[in-house]
Formats: sequence, C-alpha cells, structure tokens
Amino acid sequence: MSVRIATFNVENLMNRFDFSGFKNNLNKDRTLQLFQINDEEQYRQLEQARAIAHADDTRQLTALAIAETHADILCLQEVDNIGALNAFEFGYLFKMVGEGYRHKYMLEGNDSRGIDVAVLMRDQTRHGEPIEFIEMTSHAHVTYNDFGLYNAEIAALGLEPHERIFKRDCLEIDVRIGGRPLTLFVSHFKSMGPPRNGLDGRTASMPVRVAEAKAVRRIIEDRFANSGGAASKHWVICGDFNDYRERIVIGGDSLAGYRFDPVREATSSVDVLLEGGFCENLVERRPVMDRWTLYHTRGPEERHLCQLDYILASPALARTNSKVVPDIIRRGQPYRTIFPPDQKVELFPRIGWDRPKASDHCPVAVTFNVV
Repeated sequence: MSVRIATFNVENLMNRFDFSGFKNNLNKDRTLQLFQINDEEQYRQLEQARAIAHADDTRQLTALAIAETHADILCLQEVDNIGALNAFEFGYLFKMVGEGYRHKYMLEGNDSRGIDVAVLMRDQTRHGEPIEFIEMTSHAHVTYNDFGLYNAEIAALGLEPHERIFKRDCLEIDVRIGGRPLTLFVSHFKSMGPPRNGLDGRTASMPVRVAEAKAVRRIIEDRFANSGGAASKHWVICGDFNDYRERIVIGGDSLAGYRFDPVREATSSVDVLLEGGFCENLVERRPVMDRWTLYHTRGPEERHLCQLDYILASPALARTNSKVVPDIIRRGQPYRTIFPPDQKVELFPRIGWDRPKASDHCPVAVTFNVV
C-alpha cells in the first residue's frame, strides 16, 4: 500500500498584520516605501490594505501548488497558527481538492515571528487505506545543555547553554497507514540571514543548523533505541533545512545566454543527517541539475538554484522504495526565476515577475510503499 507525502514552505501563511515596518525600514514593504506616510495610523491603514490585496492571489497560487502535489499527508513550514491554517484550507485549498485535509496538527514553536511547522492529513490515502493519527510530540523545549551540544561556535553567536536548540521545532507525529506504522519528523532550521562578522550568512549561521541536525538525529536514535534501532523502522524527516549540499550557480544574462554550473559544497548541516547512511536524501535520486527547490538572488552578481526542502527516508523505507523518485512542483515560482532550458514549465495563472507567487520554495512530494 502507498502513501504520498509532501513538504512545502508556504512562506508566511499569516492571519495578522505586521506593522513593525513603521519603525524598522527593513521590515517595510517596498510598495509603501514609494509613498510619503505621515504617521503610524496612516501606515497601519495602508499596510492592512496592501496585505489584504496581496494575499488573495498569493494564497490561490499556494493552494494550486499544494493541489498539484496530490499528497495524502502535507508537512508545512511558516504557518502562523491553526486559525490561519483553517482559513486557508477552507477558503482556498478546499476549492481545489475538496474535503481533503480535515486533520491538522501543529504546536507553538520557538520562532520569534510566530511561524510554526504543521501537518495536514486526509482520512485515507488516494487508494482507500486509512490514515490513523496516533500521537504528536513537540521537541521545541530541548536546550543545548539537554543534548550536550553547546560549544565554542554556539557561544560565539551569543547563545547561552540554556537556550533552545530548535529555532522552530522538531514536530514528531506517529501515524498508521493501513495499520502499518510510520513516523514523521517535521522541522524548519535556522535561516541563513545576511552576512555578518566578515562571514557570509550561510557560514555565520551554520553552527545553529548543525546543532539542529544533530538534535533531530539524536531524537530519532533515542526514539527507536529500544525497538531494534532506527535503521529498521519506517520514518521520514521533512522540512525546510535552510541549507544545501550543492548549488547550480547561474552566470551570463538573457542577451548572451545563461550558464548553469553545479558546485558541490565542502560542508553542510544536512551532512549530519546523512552520515553513515543514517537516512537518504531522496531528491538526490534526481539528476544533479534538477534537484533545486529555491531560486536565490541578490542581483546579477549572486544567483543560484539549490535544494533547501527535503524528504529524508530511513534506510528501511528507502530500501523498500529503491526506485521511487520525488516530484518537485515548480509552477508556482515567479517569472524572475531562471530555469535551466530543459526544465521550463508553464507557470500558474496570475504569477508575477516577483509576486504574486505560490512561495519562494517549491513543494517536494514522494509516494512511499509502506509494507
């Protein structure tokens, strides 16, 4: 029997307004920066109007991308709260997939902006096998001291031993698919952020993501330590890890033509989870030029495609599904995304140059045979 699982960073699925841009110009939307705004009350009125006008197209596109995954179980990142999730599912996703994702699971994590991870499930798979929820466990409370992960690199970032490892959570959910057990571990690692202390953002924030990856691995090892070991069990790690093992660096321009050069990274926090065959990055079953889930640019001098979104399978699950290749849904990308020539797709209706779009990330979906 099979179950289809997808992961997707839906990019700020919020049900509240962010007025911090009035005092912090870095948080002010570029549209409002075009206009002279006299006071905070006027700013609030304009920001509400802008956000509402922008949200409808965006969430239609988000729902289209999710619908195209055809997933039985959805692992989402950047969800504000259960109210936002319910409103999105009822007002947008329902119109495209019907009464599909009735069951929603999320807990408040550690993110300072309040964005959390969430899981949506159908009652049954598309082939009629029941999907049974068993248990949900949050690991948001785990500290560096708890797992012995505090070190000089973490201290250099100004973090204390008692602080929590996960910047959001590692949400653990046990289900049964047609009576057979499967465990999901859903996470959203620390973002790279801007350059600082003479280092690029990825390098500067790497110690935090490495600690998060070590913590996820520890949680899984501990979970299955008394039941034959993690390698023999069926589990997946899903989420946005904000890190990559390789990139497709983009050079050239539209006049002379673009170049796409694959570059392997010397180190990545994802390596922590893959070392020793602990699990498999199923997206790496795709050709090296066709693994990307995000287009990154800071202008013509810095452009690349990379994988930030992962479905990692346990050795037992990967072995049972040795021929399975994940799908990456890219039709929700904005027009500014530079596709390799043989990968261009028809984008969803009303996609903009930069926005609206489904998300800055692409959903990843895979069908597992669970035996």
